Amino acid sequence: MKNRTLGKNGFEVSEVGLGCWQLGGDWGESISQEKGFEILNAAVESGVTLFDTADVYGGGRSEALIGEFLKTCYKDIKVITKFGRGDDAFPDKYSKEVLRWSVLSSMERLGVSSLDLIQLHCIPTEILKKGDIFNWLRELKQEGLIKNFGASVETVEEGLICLEQEGLLSLQVIFNIFRQKLISKLFPKAEEKGVGIIVRLPLASGLLTGKFTTDTKFAESDHRNFNKNGEAFNVGETFAGLPYEKGVELANILATDYLPNNLSMAQFALRWILDHKAVSCIIPGASSPKQAEGNTKASELNHLPEDLHLKLQQFYKTQVKDHIRGSY
Repeated sequence: MKNRTLGKNGFEVSEVGLGCWQLGGDWGESISQEKGFEILNAAVESGVTLFDTADVYGGGRSEALIGEFLKTCYKDIKVITKFGRGDDAFPDKYSKEVLRWSVLSSMERLGVSSLDLIQLHCIPTEILKKGDIFNWLRELKQEGLIKNFGASVETVEEGLICLEQEGLLSLQVIFNIFRQKLISKLFPKAEEKGVGIIVRLPLASGLLTGKFTTDTKFAESDHRNFNKNGEAFNVGETFAGLPYEKGVELANILATDYLPNNLSMAQFALRWILDHKAVSCIIPGASSPKQAEGNTKASELNHLPEDLHLKLQQFYKTQVKDHIRGSY
């Protein structure tokens, strides 16, 4: 596993981290503590040094499970969490007091005296524009309750707003072969500002593993079932905003016409992301130890050929981008 620095002046992170939404049990089937530990341990043994979670994943269960795991882990793991989507704040009840309470609660569940990084969790654009919440984050940093702050965003516009804030360490974004707009619109500004890019949904909710068909069924509680068309939250958080059937079709085209012979679809998709120098870390989720270990292999692979990158840019422009729905 190779490492990169999160932004210009941040801490060192593994190129592949672990997204821990699934550990909360609110994505498909519930994951027991024993299985959760197996997934976390497989990631760590494969070189992962960063876990991404949030206060609302499983109502705090993801953070609590990670906190218990950290008591048994002998390696230095950076845990980055989020605030802003709980009923106490979203969509219009944000305050310094609510933020502080959330940070203290996350610290307690994780068993730490200070958060490595707290990220605003896809909060409304108008709150970002107002800017008060960034002042509250700076105050918490001065107090020592957080070491760094960043923001998880849904649109290029939101990312650019955040990049104007002094002290911002990172942006978490949706970025994959199906979502390439950020390359020209956001990444250059982030590099200019020295802000690290953390990539979520690198496999487009699993579409880019190439394992789904139009007959694939998802559990009733899985967002890939109940949010296919944005019924519960931003449709871009599910299948990268593509209609499911179109996403399966496009994934099949990638597998047939673009996939190098020596790579799996997941390796191909993750390596493509890592080839972008603005990216600090990708955070695919995993529902099994085998998945957690397999995702890390992308760090060991060679850079994809430049002509393939150019072909994939054209693929996005001509076959993908007009089908993406939701704020982007």
